[in-house]
Amino acid sequence: MGVMAQARAEREDLLELLERLTDEQWRAPSLCAGWTVRDVVAHVLSYEDLGPRALAARFARGRFLVGRTNAVGLADDAGRTPAELVERLRQHLTPAGLTAGMGGAIALTDGLIHQQDIRRPLGLPRAVPADRLVPALRTALFGPVLRGVLRARDVRLVATDIDWSFGRGPEVHGTGEALLMAVAGRTAVAGELSGPGADRLTRRLG
Repeated sequence: MGVMAQARAEREDLLELLERLTDEQWRAPSLCAGWTVRDVVAHVLSYEDLGPRALAARFARGRFLVGRTNAVGLADDAGRTPAELVERLRQHLTPAGLTAGMGGAIALTDGLIHQQDIRRPLGLPRAVPADRLVPALRTALFGPVLRGVLRARDVRLVATDIDWSFGRGPEVHGTGEALLMAVAGRTAVAGELSGPGADRLTRRLG
């Protein structure tokens, strides 16, 4: 399965999850500081319809800072209800616009991380398909936004459930999903990391 197909499959899994959430769950906090589940979903879809000019305009409004630009997109979609967001996702299962970049790797990585941002606080774990984790880990490490390689410098990441490792230095052990979330800076997975390099990596989260 190609990366774009994996990104679509990830969004199909997200759609299945969202269709069964209660109103209370939509309002619940996510792992993204200050964002509810609804906010995370709105963010995942906030770049889909932007052409080059609209995308440039949004980045200009956000002063070309990723966090500010994401906040602009979130504000633009503030009025969308959960039902509207579910329908919007249904119409955009195949990534478009910015998220289609890198052959769909941006959408796959962003979608996978954010789905876990939703699932973990809600107590709705899942087994992430291994074939999606490997390209997502690569993109999280070297993609232009997360730049996770800076967090993972001077340690060796070793997955305990899939055949994957990266880096040099004292080892950090964890599931592929936990390592992905750590590379993305999520402090919630700190307790799931072990090995002589775990403390070093944990200090760089958040």
